[in-house]
Amino acid sequence: MKELMLGNKAFARGLYEAGCCFVSSYPGTPSTEITEEAAKYDDIYCEWAPNEKVAMEACFGASLAGRRAFCGMKHVGLNVAADPLYTMSYTGVNGGIVIAVADDAGMHSSQNEQDSRHHAIASKVPMLEPSDSAETLEFVKLAYELSEEYDTPIIVKMCTRVAHSQSVVEAGERVVPERKPYEKNIPKNVMMPGMAKKRHPFVEDRMKRMAEWSETASVNRVEMGDTKLGIITSSTSYQYVKEVYGDKVSVLKIGLVNPLPTKLIKDFAAKVDKLIVVEELDPIIENHCRALGLTLNGKDLLPICDEFSQNLIAEALGEKAAKGPSLDENVPVRPPVMCAGCPHRGLFYTLSKNKCTVLGDIGCYTLGAVAPLSAMDMTLCMGGSISAIHGFNKAGDGENEKKTVAVIGDSTFMHSGMTGLANVAYNQSNSTIIILDNSITGMTGHQQNPTTGLNIKGDPAGKIDLEALCRAMGFNRVRVVDPYDLAACDAAVKEELKVDEPSVIISRRPCALLKYVKHNPPLCVDKSKCIGCKSCMRIGCPAISIKEGKAVVDQTLCVGCGVCEQLCPVKAFESSAKEAVLANSSEPLKAAGLPAADAAGQRKEGN
Repeated sequence: MKELMLGNKAFARGLYEAGCCFVSSYPGTPSTEITEEAAKYDDIYCEWAPNEKVAMEACFGASLAGRRAFCGMKHVGLNVAADPLYTMSYTGVNGGIVIAVADDAGMHSSQNEQDSRHHAIASKVPMLEPSDSAETLEFVKLAYELSEEYDTPIIVKMCTRVAHSQSVVEAGERVVPERKPYEKNIPKNVMMPGMAKKRHPFVEDRMKRMAEWSETASVNRVEMGDTKLGIITSSTSYQYVKEVYGDKVSVLKIGLVNPLPTKLIKDFAAKVDKLIVVEELDPIIENHCRALGLTLNGKDLLPICDEFSQNLIAEALGEKAAKGPSLDENVPVRPPVMCAGCPHRGLFYTLSKNKCTVLGDIGCYTLGAVAPLSAMDMTLCMGGSISAIHGFNKAGDGENEKKTVAVIGDSTFMHSGMTGLANVAYNQSNSTIIILDNSITGMTGHQQNPTTGLNIKGDPAGKIDLEALCRAMGFNRVRVVDPYDLAACDAAVKEELKVDEPSVIISRRPCALLKYVKHNPPLCVDKSKCIGCKSCMRIGCPAISIKEGKAVVDQTLCVGCGVCEQLCPVKAFESSAKEAVLANSSEPLKAAGLPAADAAGQRKEGN
């Protein structure tokens, strides 16, 4: 059966056909859909883990039990999972382990532009790199075979263009290998120094054997054309090269990027007059070729930053033909912005109004840094905000404490914020941490997390009580506010910044895009009252604009959150939900058909 599939869907299909039984991942664009698609197969146990390190360790446990296992992540997620990865290279596997890492050349949704091939090389773990959906499915199945044959985890490297583009895939049947029994093997699985030392030679021998396999492996293929020019390439760069040249030049397509072949590359180079390496980001293949003594071009012609395209390669290599269409340079930019009704908007407006220094984190709330709110001073990595505010305040000799906060989302807090919070409590910096609890993992497309009470399939699951957790970690001051209530937000921020002890504010309001959220009717503006002061524009809501000197509300975008109403000095905004919005912090939740916080600030079940 042939089907047009996204690369990520094809990856999930490969997991299914290969008999994978256990999947644990943390969502991260562009890898998220692999696990979401895998969860549609009832034969595969799937879960969202709190972070990538936990996911990889869980997969190791499943492998130890004799089942084929998988974990997926984006490139920065592999940084988090590097600790178990590098040692799993030594222990090897029982059931096969496949790891997906999705790089994001061009930084479409990432805080850096990282080449994950370095992790494969440094950890001495083999890495396959497909160039389309069909190859993705086949490479995943091959990866499990290699994993079990060579006793190693295997990384399959995706990228945005392979993960999120479609090509024809021919689906096959699921074949589940017999579960391998667990056998106690202390020298292999207990990596204390004396035993790890004995496993290192095994790793080196394994990489040598895989390098020999790569010389004739079908994943590395030669496509001979005109021998005046030979191109060595991989992944999407291969697609761009074929789009520019077709069959006019000779191409060596690399599918196993670690370890790289030696003889195959030398033989190919000897057959062509000129050699060029075309690869995105770092010169991994190029440096390997230069180490072999080959004369070639690479990053002297092609950029080391950003993703490639058909047109970029054509221009860089001096080709005038086969250029594809490009967007008109006059197309206006469309900067990212918080959605209408975003629960983070009111909180960030409060922080901006109070001129707070805001140490931020990774999530859709990072858009709080964008004008007109401009309410974020730093974003580093998942969980970095809480650790950073501790250092910032400790090093500030008391000057920073009364005007600095850290913000972090509920999913990000569960991912890697808890250890930073423990550090604040243990070493007692006078820090105010705000957990932006929108009841979902928002940025990657509404995945569940340990605070939502639902698992990956939407079924009831264990649920973390954020308030109880923070108190258990040593915080005496923990309070909940509704970010739609500007007065309550303002009071909470000012009061917690004044106290001389660590504190946590939980800003709680479900994401406005969640399907179960019942919105108020959209607002409208009484033009006879509006004085054109533009106070409502200070929150950067995409539903509000100014036309002919008066505020206008887009009825198709507005969700009646009421934040703009609270800013208008002349009460020009009108809504039947006005009274509910301006009432105490629990009333807006009730108006939206959501569970309110009780008197103790505990979140009710069933949200």
